[in-house]
Amino acid sequence: MTAMPTSLALCLDAPMQSWGTRSHGVIRDTAREPTKSGVVGVMAAALGIARDDDAAIARLAALRLAIRVDREGILERDFHTTQNVPTTLGGGHRTVVSERYYLADALFLVVLEGEPSLLTDIATAVQRPRWPIFLGRKAYVPTRPLLGAADTGHGLSDTPAETVLTQHPWLELDPQVRRAEQNKTQRAELRTVVDCDPRLADAEVRHDVPLRFTQGDRRHATRTVRTGYVPLTPEMTAIGEPPCS
Repeated sequence: MTAMPTSLALCLDAPMQSWGTRSHGVIRDTAREPTKSGVVGVMAAALGIARDDDAAIARLAALRLAIRVDREGILERDFHTTQNVPTTLGGGHRTVVSERYYLADALFLVVLEGEPSLLTDIATAVQRPRWPIFLGRKAYVPTRPLLGAADTGHGLSDTPAETVLTQHPWLELDPQVRRAEQNKTQRAELRTVVDCDPRLADAEVRHDVPLRFTQGDRRHATRTVRTGYVPLTPEMTAIGEPPCS
């Protein structure tokens, strides 16, 4: 009997990504890795879930999230100028300059863990998304499929998320970068951020669990995560195009 899948590995790769945590007013920030809200938003778009479908959003948010940073992004800042913005007193107009932060050249292995049927639905949906997929902003589209080619499987497995982080092939595609890493005498380590029990001493609080995506009435709850590192082993850096599965 085939084991039911309990985890789904995805690849998030794009020239620019933005994972906002407090994007109100004139400053729109980004976390250094995908947020729970951002990942749920990507999955919701693939599945065609409406913003006001709170029950479906909650089902996605209940999945456990584990992230491995296969390439740390470079934090960049962009300026946007908006003219003819009405003043608060209504007596004229002004120009507003906003700051928008994003990650350049970041690469992430994202592992979802939880309900098998939902993971299977997500694996199917990200290959033929109902709505366009973007990584934080509409202009930030993935440079490759979230899942690998058909011959690499669908990214589904019965392996725990933490184990996937330690065993999954490195997602870096550049053969020179991969070869240089293989030739190092000291192995690099990849940063990980994993949902965890709030009772752990090193648990960090993140306010990014979506409760509602309705425009103008977005709501979030907190979760706790644990930051760690996994070694980049020779098996993970074998030359050749790695699967996102």
